[in-house]
Amino acid sequence: MLTQSQHLELYYYLRLTRALEDWIFYICHNQSPKQPLIIGKGYLSTGQEAVSIGAAYALEKNDWIAQSHRDFGALLIRGMTVDELLSQYFSKLDSPTWGRDSNVHFGDTQRHILGFISHMGALMPVANGIAWGAKYQKDDAVTLAFFGDGASSQGVVHEAMNYAAVFKLAVVFVCNNNRWAISTPIKEQFAIENLADRAKGYGMPGTVCDGNNVVEVYETVKEAVDRARRGNGPSFVECKTMRMAGHGTHDMAKYVPDEEYDDWKKRDPIGNFEKFLKKKGWGDEKYFKQIVEKVRNEVKEATERVKNKPGPTIEGQLEDLYAP
Repeated sequence: MLTQSQHLELYYYLRLTRALEDWIFYICHNQSPKQPLIIGKGYLSTGQEAVSIGAAYALEKNDWIAQSHRDFGALLIRGMTVDELLSQYFSKLDSPTWGRDSNVHFGDTQRHILGFISHMGALMPVANGIAWGAKYQKDDAVTLAFFGDGASSQGVVHEAMNYAAVFKLAVVFVCNNNRWAISTPIKEQFAIENLADRAKGYGMPGTVCDGNNVVEVYETVKEAVDRARRGNGPSFVECKTMRMAGHGTHDMAKYVPDEEYDDWKKRDPIGNFEKFLKKKGWGDEKYFKQIVEKVRNEVKEATERVKNKPGPTIEGQLEDLYAP
């Protein structure tokens, strides 16, 4: 069971992730085209932060994450800082990619975070590889593999889950079913109600949880992680949520019906968690406002520290490259 302080820590990470991504959205739409801080697009987890935060919170230090492009919350849980994430988006020399990528294609093997691959689902077999390595070394590390409802239809995802089940690999497959694969609604993606039902065909447990309830996500994933750590193989967790933004900051998501937005706004993971904390007597409006102010200041101060840092040099472009 989570303690009161752990519940409050989850709230802090929900608020920090929302503040950071709101800031990225603001920059992308208001920066000077001649002197942009962010070159390219931002990819946000607005409305579905509870999935990556709750899931990552269930891991131990030695576990691994195969992230998607909407998992800043998980990266913060794993120890990445706001400065590091902004350095990445601002293409600074001290970023995880040395300023060579201004987006979400980065990882940190020291913190057991695999670098994101744009081809959705492509990290699933890599997650299997990490799990095989752990099994070979008799390490009880578990790998958490994130993907979306759109990627769930890809052959590589099916193959990876089948393979993980056959060889009882310690992988927990987490599907953030956010209802839209870019602009394709779930009704045009699959004919079943729950993607987790596919788990039976692979020979692993499949569970559906409320992806807007951070505690439910944590508890569901924790059960799957513990099962994998005991050597009982992989699980498939489907987190039902809603992407309350476009595919990226360039996409205003006009294809989403207004009534769908209105319905899911009532289920916002932060607002729902605040109601829970109030009911438990662990938070009130004054406390929530303090946290909002705290995380905004963290993001603001990090921006000031990062924005004037040096970017990559022409001379450095030939460093750290693979040569046969």
